[in-house]
Amino acid sequence: MENTCHFRGKCFLCAHLCLLLLVFLPQFASSQKWDGVVVTQSDYQSLRAIKNELVDFKGFLRSWNDSGYGACSGRWAGIKCVKGQVIAIQLPWKGLGGRISEKIGQLQALRKISLHDNVLGGTVPFSLGFLRNLRGVYLFNNRLSGSIPPSLGNCPVLQSLDLSNNSLTGSIPPSLANSTKLYRLNLSFNSLMGSIPVGLTQSPSLIFLSIQQNNLSGPIPDSWGSKGNYSYHLQFLALDHNRISGTIPGSLSKLALLQEISLSHNQLSGAIPYEMGSLSRLQKLDISNNAFSESIPFSFSNLTSLVSLNLEGNRLDNQIPEAFQPQCPSPPPPEILPAPTKGSPKHHHRKLSTKDIILIAAGILLVVLLLLCVILLCCLMKKRSASKEKSGKTTTRGLPGKGEKTGAAAGPEVESGGEMGGKLVHFDGPFLFTADDLLCATAEIMGKSTYGTAYKATLEDGNQVAVKRLREKTTKGQREFENEAAALGKIRHPNLIALRAFYIGPKGEKLLVFDYMHKGSLASYLHARGPETTVNWPTRMNIAIGVARGLNHLHTQENIIHGNLTSSNILLDERANAHIADFGLSRLMTAAANTNVIATAGTLGEPMNGMDLPQWVASIVQEEWTNEVFDLEIMRDAQTIGDELLNTLKLALHCVDPTPAARPEAEQVVQQLEEIKPELAPAAAADDDDHDEGAEVPPTTE
Repeated sequence: MENTCHFRGKCFLCAHLCLLLLVFLPQFASSQKWDGVVVTQSDYQSLRAIKNELVDFKGFLRSWNDSGYGACSGRWAGIKCVKGQVIAIQLPWKGLGGRISEKIGQLQALRKISLHDNVLGGTVPFSLGFLRNLRGVYLFNNRLSGSIPPSLGNCPVLQSLDLSNNSLTGSIPPSLANSTKLYRLNLSFNSLMGSIPVGLTQSPSLIFLSIQQNNLSGPIPDSWGSKGNYSYHLQFLALDHNRISGTIPGSLSKLALLQEISLSHNQLSGAIPYEMGSLSRLQKLDISNNAFSESIPFSFSNLTSLVSLNLEGNRLDNQIPEAFQPQCPSPPPPEILPAPTKGSPKHHHRKLSTKDIILIAAGILLVVLLLLCVILLCCLMKKRSASKEKSGKTTTRGLPGKGEKTGAAAGPEVESGGEMGGKLVHFDGPFLFTADDLLCATAEIMGKSTYGTAYKATLEDGNQVAVKRLREKTTKGQREFENEAAALGKIRHPNLIALRAFYIGPKGEKLLVFDYMHKGSLASYLHARGPETTVNWPTRMNIAIGVARGLNHLHTQENIIHGNLTSSNILLDERANAHIADFGLSRLMTAAANTNVIATAGTLGEPMNGMDLPQWVASIVQEEWTNEVFDLEIMRDAQTIGDELLNTLKLALHCVDPTPAARPEAEQVVQQLEEIKPELAPAAAADDDDHDEGAEVPPTTE
């Protein structure tokens, strides 16, 4: 069995090299199925009332007919249903005007309302507070006015509330803190007044809190993280551009996961709390344009993750603690020094003597030498840290901010699957989303494979991910599946598609979430393009080298044989760099399902004449019809790249040698490809260096 896998691993690599020069068969997609459920009469009446109060300038709501036909089958724009009840209204960027009807509160199963980036006026419906299943409210970038309804605090499972960029007035309702599942609250860019509710500072669930650019006043409550023995998760805090006064409360230091704090353009004063030096994960701190005095606390030398510090426009002493400087991961940015205040002594009329000039020049030289030393020291520390991460001695990850995930905390990040149950497990990645965000995302089928169906899912914030729904009754049991998926979630390489999350539904359905590749598969890139779009030889070689490097990593570092590598699961990013997909998925499947995959893969190399693809290429070469193998598009440059074409073809044939022992290892293929096209080798090597810094990334627990 081991020899068979070894044979197959080499064979598919070389088959790919041949296929780069030949023609591939296109893939076909199918449409989603409808469960046949008709919308309930009460929900239909509510939707009609909602439509009547909207102004549909562009005709997007024409599908909302008078009979209710098709409302739950996907025919009504922006409507999603479960068992005849509306669970989501998603109509962003549709140019809708008018107002949101209070009748929306009669959609008892509604989980998500997304009407952002329209021109809606009126108020936020008070009746939203009647919806016990409401999880996401996205009404930002509209023209809403009036106050925020306190009834929103009655939604027990509300997770995300974004009312930013409107014209809301009044105060922030303290009742919002009653929503114990709320993790994202964005009320920025409004005209809200009053003070910050104490309850929000005691919310353990909040990850993202932005109430910047309002008219808030009063002090910042000194009650952060003070509610019992809860674990607090706040990572992003933006209170800037208000009229907040008083001092920075020392209780902020209890929020150990804080990554970014913005308090600029307020009326804060006093000294910077010494306790803030304990926020070891803090990356950005902006307290500019306030009235802080005294000096920077020496405890700031403990802020080893800090990359941006803005202290401008205060009355701080112009002296940075010596212990703080070497800890910076890069030379201190210009804003790290507080700007001189109006009270600073001025000497505009004094002439500099020769001695002064010499001292200044010597000082500048000393500073330059010090900076060079700091850069050298930080580079050494960075390299040592990367080495430790690779060996598994240290594992670090960034934290979400502004609705994004930029890194990781320790342990698997597990989230409840919502009302219907299930489990969502996150690994490191750039996006933050819930199970309901994922299940309610706008989906578009990209293709099907022996493992399942792949979709392009557009999340609420516009970000896109690739979701693979695995075929039912083909995967392993839940515990075994979770263990294998967790292992795949740790694999990171520039030429491998990263597994970012997986979801297990209450009925056993399983979804895998990957990075979305904008250029699609290699098959479509070569054969679904127009005649005006060309793919030159350097691009093809770069793709081939990328695939070879990805396979080499799988073989040598992860002990994984792909087993089914085709042009359809080689995906390309915006720069046409290759990323291998579907690797390791056999570990998630039952033995019977894997047998079916191998049987299917064995037929992929046979063209319509029934001859094996490598056999056909070899016969053409033996008959000295080599030019018949190559794509006519690249034959135009045969005079300059002829040797490279022939050497690549020879290597491809060597890879599919009838004798398995005669085939080269993946590492040898990488070396030979780089010898054929040496100018691509340094770029590929640089990619590997970047990868080594964060190679092993563990899952995290939310």
